[in-house]
Amino acid sequence: MNSRNWIGGEWIKPAAGEVAVTNPSNTKEQVGVLHLSDPSHVIQAEQAAREAYASWSRMSGSARAGHLDRMADVLEAKSDDVALLASMEMGKPIAEMRGELKRGVNLLRYYAAEGVRANGSVIPSSEQNVLQYTRKVPLGVAGIITPWNFPVAIPIWKIAPALISGNTVIWKPAELASLTATRLAEVFAEAGLPPGVMNLVVGKGSQIGNVLLEQIPLDALSFTGSTSTGLNIAQICAKRNIKYQTEMGGKNAAIVLNDADLETAVPLVVSGSFRSAGQKCTATSRIIVESGIYETFIEALSQAVSQIKLAPALDSEAYLGPVASASQYETVMSYVQLANEEAEILAQGPIATGDQEGYYIRPLVAGGLNAGHPLVQEEIFGPVAAVLEAADFDEAVAICNQSIYGLSASLFTQNLSYAHRFLDEARAGMVRVNQETAGVEYQSPFGGMKLSSSHTREQGQAALDFYTELKTCAISYR
Repeated sequence: MNSRNWIGGEWIKPAAGEVAVTNPSNTKEQVGVLHLSDPSHVIQAEQAAREAYASWSRMSGSARAGHLDRMADVLEAKSDDVALLASMEMGKPIAEMRGELKRGVNLLRYYAAEGVRANGSVIPSSEQNVLQYTRKVPLGVAGIITPWNFPVAIPIWKIAPALISGNTVIWKPAELASLTATRLAEVFAEAGLPPGVMNLVVGKGSQIGNVLLEQIPLDALSFTGSTSTGLNIAQICAKRNIKYQTEMGGKNAAIVLNDADLETAVPLVVSGSFRSAGQKCTATSRIIVESGIYETFIEALSQAVSQIKLAPALDSEAYLGPVASASQYETVMSYVQLANEEAEILAQGPIATGDQEGYYIRPLVAGGLNAGHPLVQEEIFGPVAAVLEAADFDEAVAICNQSIYGLSASLFTQNLSYAHRFLDEARAGMVRVNQETAGVEYQSPFGGMKLSSSHTREQGQAALDFYTELKTCAISYR
């Protein structure tokens, strides 16, 4: 497959360079070719989006909802095809990828329903015969920059609320997910999305990302990716007075107390740590265990990890597949080497099944570390987790909060008092009891505290707040 830009309803093959896309499950297999854009394509996309905004923003909410419903229908019909391509492009197991496609369909339908819901409120006036109310109105043209680890769900949970609110979109996907992005754009084109309402521009961040941020007159920018890039984006947007949201890193903790039901806790900790090869910003990267059950928990965890199936992404029984790229493999393996040199290896999964050459990394659990060690503090974004022992609940929560990140955290306990205290005291944007750190539902706000997010939320009703601004209206009818 070849990537293409979709600008103003037209398919364009850019010519600023080419990149071969190989299958991370089998690096001898080429999946497709990326055709890279130059700055002129970004400028063209903004012009198309600005022109389309005039009619799209005036369209009724019900009419925009109809478009999102049709997008959902076509995506559902094409789900198997899109899932297959995405799994081959970035290595997520096909069973997980099919679940992500279902989430994408549900997101489109969820936001389509917002087209006929209230978008403001009546405010009593201190004067007689005055009607005073608020309305949520669209911002204009929104820039969307998305990562490779959720190549379907994250773009849709940004694009769908932007569109239903009346904005138009310029979408710049990560290079590693640009074939999937092209296929999604083809789906939306087939669904009849009007020209210019969504524009796809494929390319390197160094070549077109800065143009989007620094030259294009954007009205909003939504980004998911690394903390360093997100902080740079925030500075640029703040200087230009562009409304922005950045979803960045995580170093998420799961606390397991003495009274936890280990039959529930162990599978959920393993899932949070190693599904998607740990390449989730909400992945469980720190496991904090109360002393009374430490040895029992480690034994159960080691047994569970030893049975994990590491396999090619298209193996329907794969628990996790390869990491997404050569650079990702090198980064994660540097932490594996650090664990082998400076930690106690408490658990390790089996080697990959099959004879393909791919970016496979065995799941690994490290122990014997202090709370300040790089394996405990730095985001690894791979199938590596660190275990820490805590004397009691208070120390466990203190360790949980000892991080520059604050995206998600979970607690396993049967004590209702500890459960509520954890929900109050954990410094994370998403806190869960007897659930894994990863897995927040699409109708719920998504985002973190500290360096994980820029103080806004995605998904649910919160996304509509980001993609709109409030207008206060009053009319005297004396």
